[in-house]
Amino acid sequence: MTDNNFDIQPTPQIVIECKGLTKKFGEFVAVDQLNLAVNKGELFGFLGPNGAGKTTSIKMMTGLLRPSAGTAILGSYDIQTHPLQAKALFGYIPDNPFLYDKLTGREFISFMADLYSVPSEGRSRKISDLLQLFELETKGNELIQGYSRGMRQKIALAGALIHQPQIIFLDEPTVGLDPKSARLMKDILRKLCDDGCTVLISTHILEIAERMCDRFAILNRGKIIAQGTMTELRAEAASETKSLEDIFLELTGGDEHRDLIHLLD
Repeated sequence: MTDNNFDIQPTPQIVIECKGLTKKFGEFVAVDQLNLAVNKGELFGFLGPNGAGKTTSIKMMTGLLRPSAGTAILGSYDIQTHPLQAKALFGYIPDNPFLYDKLTGREFISFMADLYSVPSEGRSRKISDLLQLFELETKGNELIQGYSRGMRQKIALAGALIHQPQIIFLDEPTVGLDPKSARLMKDILRKLCDDGCTVLISTHILEIAERMCDRFAILNRGKIIAQGTMTELRAEAASETKSLEDIFLELTGGDEHRDLIHLLD
């Protein structure tokens, strides 16, 4: 008798999907035909030099900018046609999050809970757990105006997590963090993805991105010029040892500075 048992891998569930996403400002094309699919549970690195279109793309995905063309689907909802349903699925932390300085950290998280209709039952415990998770339990009753840049980043992420989102968008989340806090942020994001959350992170710190992300998309001048795992990116670069930084600089032309440095000799 033939054994017909096969190891069938489950089809990944796509939770962020962009199709032909385009943004023009007059004649300038900031994002050009962006096609992207991010699976459930992935920690996805969204990389590119300054002005590549990363933040503009994220703003279109989160409904802060209306695309000139194309669509962004979160879960099963188009962010333009079903904005409330789509926005209920995610938390978003920009590179310079706006916070209410006259609120305490605890009050800010509670305010975010109100926005997402988090039940009052058990809310206080959830807020305390988040403050402890981000090592802010001793600062939770202090005004945000006295927080450092790193503390503001952490309280913003704590507020984005209060409704247990399925998707998290992070634009430069490690800016202003000391090495210990950056490691804490990395460990928290990894744990969230292991538990089924999907994280799209934009960062310039390629060493951190290489260690923490499952897959990457590299943007340059509004277009995705490479996409895949580290193994796939290295195969495209015909090298099994190149770092993400080396691949990034080769693809975006950033390695030109090496020639200029020789002029100093």
